Order: sequence, then structure tokens, then C-alpha cells
Amino acid sequence: MNFQQLRIIHETVRRNFNLTEVANALFTSQSGVSKHIKDLEDELGLELFIRKGKRLLGLTEPGQELVHIVDRMLMDARNIKSIAEQFSNKDHGQLTVVTTHTQARYALPRVVTQFKQAFPKVHLVLHQASPTEIVTMLQDGRADIGIATESLAGVPDFVSFPYYGWHHSVIVPVGHPLESVEPLTLEAIAEHPVITYHEGFTGRAKIDETFAKAGLTPDVVMSALDADVIKAYVELGLGVGIVASMAYDPNRDQGLHMLPSSHLFEENITRIAVRRGHFLRGFAYRFIELCAESLSEVVVRAALRPDKEGYGPEF
Repeated sequence: MNFQQLRIIHETVRRNFNLTEVANALFTSQSGVSKHIKDLEDELGLELFIRKGKRLLGLTEPGQELVHIVDRMLMDARNIKSIAEQFSNKDHGQLTVVTTHTQARYALPRVVTQFKQAFPKVHLVLHQASPTEIVTMLQDGRADIGIATESLAGVPDFVSFPYYGWHHSVIVPVGHPLESVEPLTLEAIAEHPVITYHEGFTGRAKIDETFAKAGLTPDVVMSALDADVIKAYVELGLGVGIVASMAYDPNRDQGLHMLPSSHLFEENITRIAVRRGHFLRGFAYRFIELCAESLSEVVVRAALRPDKEGYGPEF
């Protein structure tokens, strides 16, 4: 058994059993991938994959058990390298933070600026992704820290912490009829076309739930992944916008007006998550603390202790 075989097993599952993609990801040949899998199965005396001809369709029961062990072994190997780097080059290295467009655009600029001033020799990778992709990147070790409103709470592999709370807000072009509606109601909003986030992004599910509870079905004429696009089309008069409150800046968005609407929508909580067992270097703890002062290295380390399993999502 060797690490290349373990990487192939891990990547085969991640690539949905497509050996061509596995070979490309690991810079090897498809025949080489197949041989490594066969050699490992022969060594173990077990079939790890369900096959149909030469195609892999899924994992056998022993394969399912093995995959969890493989993931831990690969994570431990990465941790060994990180520990060595931590003590040989404390202020050098790479930190990968995966987050959504909304967080990268509106919540993190101050944090990133302060972090880069404190750690100029650390290569900070700020990767924008969907909430589902954020979970995947944390699980397979491609990211150190994940930040999002959706998907992070309740994942058994993660410890997650509240970052900050926010509400959705309604924005309209200056002079829009809704400016005169006080107090603003969901019924009044539903009388107009609506432009808001795409399903699965920036609390869209809560927006839908809010209207559904009121027995309303808004006419969502356009959905987008980020607030900048939403604001552009609202300013063109194509609909009423529902965006995260921090996305509106009265100085920058002078053609728009944000209406008092926090009473209409429930609070959303953006969370910071790390994977259990993933070694964090000192500067990673500092990044988290820059996001929220209450999340000191002592607090985060305590939550990551093995005896604290299940602690993170309710923190």
C-alpha cells in the first residue's frame, strides 16, 4: 500500500468514479490508475469498487469503510507537512479561504487587508464558490477555512462558529411607488416583479419561506449569484430587489433606495467553519480572530478538541 494508491482511491470517489478525470487530476494515465486500484485490491484481498465491465459504478461495502480511513490518512499526511511548516516558517505559507461572492465582496475586505498587513509573506487564496462547493473543499482539504450563510451548520465533519448576523433588505429605484408604503409589507412587495438571489445563495431559502408563510408567491423575474448584478437590474427598473443589507451603500448606490424591511425577514447567520482534524497554522487562527474578536485561538482550539465533538454547530 502506498500514498499514490490512497490518493487514487480518494480522487476516484471525488470524481464520481470517472477514471479519465482521476488520471488528469493526478497527472497520470488511466491505465496507471486502474493498475494501482487492482494492485491495492489484490493486496487487501477485497474488491473495493462495484464494476460493470471496465467501468466503476460505486463502492462496495468494504470500499465504503476504506474510504473514511483513506481520507483520515491523507489529512494526517497534510497535517504533518503543515506542522513542519508551522515551526520552520511561522510567517510563511498559504492560507486558503473559500467563501461566497457576498462574503468576499462585502464582509471580508477589512479582514483581508488587516491579515495581509500582519502576514505579508503568507499567500492568501480567497476562493469564491457556491455553498455546496465550500463544503466539498473543506471536506477534501483544499480549503482551510470556509465562510458562508448556507450549508456549514450541522455538518458532522465541521466545527462552525457564528460570524455575524444580518437581514435581507428591499431596494428600489429612487421614486418607486413602494417608497410611500409605510410600514412596508410582503403583500405590497408581491405586487411588483422581484429580483433576488439564485436558489441556494445568500439566504434565498429564507426569502422563499417568508413569502410562503404569508401565503404569497412573488413573481421572481430574475435571480443572480451576487448583489451587484441584482442592483444593476433594479436600477434599470426591471423589478424590486431583495438583497443582503450589507450589499447596499447609500454613497455608491445613489440611484437606489433601501426601504426599512428588517421586520419582514428573519435574521441570517453567516458562519465560519473548519474541518475537524485539519491542522490550522497560527496565521489561520489569526484570520478567524480578525473576523470575530471572540473567536480567539484558545476558543477555536477548544472547540476542535476531540472531546468537543458536536460542539461547533451550536456554538
